[in-house]
Amino acid sequence: MAESYRYDPSEIEPRWQRVWNDEHTWEVSNEPDGREQAYVLEMLPYPSGEPHVGHLKNYSVGDAVAHFRRRHGMRVLHPMGYDAFGLPAENHAISTGQHPRESTNASIASFQRQFREWGISIDWSREFGTHEPRYYRWTQWIFLKLFERGLAYRAEAAVKWCPHDQTVLANEQVIDGRCERCGHLVEVRQLEQWFFRITDYADRLLDDLDTIEWPAHVKTMQRNWIGRSEGAEVTFRNEELGIDYPVFTTRPDTLFGATFFVMAPEHPDVFRLVEGTEQEQAVHEYVNHVLTEGNEDRGDAEREKTGVFLGRHVVNPVNGERLPMYVADYVLMEYGTGAIMAVPAHDARDHEFARKFGLPIREVVAGGEDVQAEAYTGDGPLLNSHPDFDGLPNREALERIVARLDREGKGHASVNYRLRDWLLSRQRYWGCPIPIIHCERCGIVPVPEDQLPVVLPDVADYAPKGRSPLAAAEDWVNVSCPSCGGPALRETDTMDTFVDSSWYFMRYTDADNDEAPWDPEVLARWMPVDQYIGGVEHAILHLMYARFFTKALADLGYLNFQEPFARLFTQGMITRDGAKMSKSRGNVISPQTYIERYGADTARAYILFIGPPDQDADWSDAGVEGVHRFLARLWRMSAETADQTPDHPLPDELSEADEELLRKAHWAIEKVTNDMAGRFAFNTAIAAIMELTNTISKQREEGDPSPGALRFALATAASLLFPFAPHTAADAHQLLTGRRVWEEPWPAAEPRWLERDTYELVCQVNGKVRDRVLAPTGAAREELEALCLGTPKVQAHIDGKDVVKVVVVPQRLVNVVVR
Repeated sequence: MAESYRYDPSEIEPRWQRVWNDEHTWEVSNEPDGREQAYVLEMLPYPSGEPHVGHLKNYSVGDAVAHFRRRHGMRVLHPMGYDAFGLPAENHAISTGQHPRESTNASIASFQRQFREWGISIDWSREFGTHEPRYYRWTQWIFLKLFERGLAYRAEAAVKWCPHDQTVLANEQVIDGRCERCGHLVEVRQLEQWFFRITDYADRLLDDLDTIEWPAHVKTMQRNWIGRSEGAEVTFRNEELGIDYPVFTTRPDTLFGATFFVMAPEHPDVFRLVEGTEQEQAVHEYVNHVLTEGNEDRGDAEREKTGVFLGRHVVNPVNGERLPMYVADYVLMEYGTGAIMAVPAHDARDHEFARKFGLPIREVVAGGEDVQAEAYTGDGPLLNSHPDFDGLPNREALERIVARLDREGKGHASVNYRLRDWLLSRQRYWGCPIPIIHCERCGIVPVPEDQLPVVLPDVADYAPKGRSPLAAAEDWVNVSCPSCGGPALRETDTMDTFVDSSWYFMRYTDADNDEAPWDPEVLARWMPVDQYIGGVEHAILHLMYARFFTKALADLGYLNFQEPFARLFTQGMITRDGAKMSKSRGNVISPQTYIERYGADTARAYILFIGPPDQDADWSDAGVEGVHRFLARLWRMSAETADQTPDHPLPDELSEADEELLRKAHWAIEKVTNDMAGRFAFNTAIAAIMELTNTISKQREEGDPSPGALRFALATAASLLFPFAPHTAADAHQLLTGRRVWEEPWPAAEPRWLERDTYELVCQVNGKVRDRVLAPTGAAREELEALCLGTPKVQAHIDGKDVVKVVVVPQRLVNVVVR
């Protein structure tokens, strides 16, 4: 008989998946029906190989949110797609000869299959990959709209170049001087590149962070990346070559104390300044060495400063002094203009550099003890500057100095940002073609909209050779100019994959529209995304770029909202034995292995039960077993109860066992509801369902609950479990009630069952639990204190010690502090 009640996920899960697939259960129409709407979205995955445990966690979180909102009567949009362009597929093609499209589509098929096996409630009717022409047609359209407005432009720039991948990298893709993808050392090159003018939106990107419900640490990361500073821009001139160098400084009051001038190793003019001079070789060797080091290390205040004299000078605009020019590692291109005026008397890093290289240290702000020994960075009156400013408080002098620079055309007040324009050019094959044509007569010509998409052609050789592999596709490259009809060439760079992921969430709302990227009314109906879910590793790049796209498109009149994601949740990482998973460590967890053994519900419920979802958590096979046993027990009790007890309503006269089940069921309803409503405390919600299940098991064995109370408690547990383990919950709920749980409203706790005459009071000594006692619900603090102090177990731990204080938390605990 026990075999007939065996929990078998391999039978249960496919059966419910077929129902949801055949009935298109999770598809949602764009036509409003009077219900409140919610857009729940996880960051789309990159389809490389098989889904990993991070995908399982991301989509388990999102699915729980989607189910919870549906059960509260909302129409929920919960779509899925694939961030399909990028280097991994192209590198795979180079090594195997397999077209990136083939490996990408094979990976997508694996993702589709496994996500369906996981039971994720996706609206599959809206699915797409960013590598599909029907999608990137509109990526190209957006590029053209930004180009028309001057927000996309081409310029020569010093760029980070990966010699292995043979492509330009954005600053954010260089980690400790190495390519984040392949780990090779990065070089600096001067190339014509395409940029998006994201810096035009720096202030709005900062200010609007206050309008969205995002984690504080993510907002801080974005604010720091944008890096707004107020100060002045001052022009220093190299008279030998006739070049002006603007410098941003927050301390123009110290201009008269500048004794040398320093440029970042990445500055585009460093090599130009030493070309053909005796300094050329030393500078080249120094710059290439510095680029192997990360910006964080270079900016470390404790690090020994290094640098090389450039053999050139600039003129200080406030006093006409010639200042020697250096290139040094402690100056970063990401700050200001990539060049600084060095004031060693009033800046610690400049001071260290000056002492090492024997450069003058001139005090211009009084207040320090001995600036030759240590820089003074505080305020005070000016000295050794100019008769017009000496003796003035430095902050007052600052404003007067900037005003004089402005009158003389040598500088002006300025706001600086750490944020740089978004470099989007990639000299790679597997990416969205840039819809631009180069004509000798007409210059840069946009591809006409009626010729979109510019389809990525097939090529025989994907290997990069310092230029895009597309350059070899001559039949594709050579075209007629849309403007003059003369011979012209297509742009052969492709777009950074972050471009594809900066607007995909809008396309989901109207994925099959062939006439436009979206219908404005439909888009306005769903956007912004109500709840966005993903890894904190995307806190800067993806989220910043998506916000920029949204604001730019709103300015162009295509959107009626300013922020793409109203709420953001960032989930923690899953580790193994305390270490980050990697193939080299051999500790990678394949969700498929556990799903084949235990079922998808076990994997999903465990990954949410393992700990707070916003924190890292360590995987435990024993923990997986425990969750599997819990699901099996709940399903088995449901099957036995459905089969062996009549389907009766609650009796008029409730037994003590009935009341205990009802109290626990309503307690669990309130607990799970509160844990899920905005807090995403899925781990404690699942723990509450486990606690309810334990109570049910205990009452079945020790009490004599009525069939009605037993069925109610089990059906409640199944109903609450559905967002975390949908197959098991759906099966148990239907066995007990004959109804589909996803069509049922979320249960509501009845207040009368939440009131109790007594409750369990935890008794602690120095924070450690020593006993538990039943306490009257209305007991005063003094009574609760006396209850705990009077128990033998507490007495044993305080005997012979002094009671320092007693902390009472009504309805919860008493903590006795002793010494």
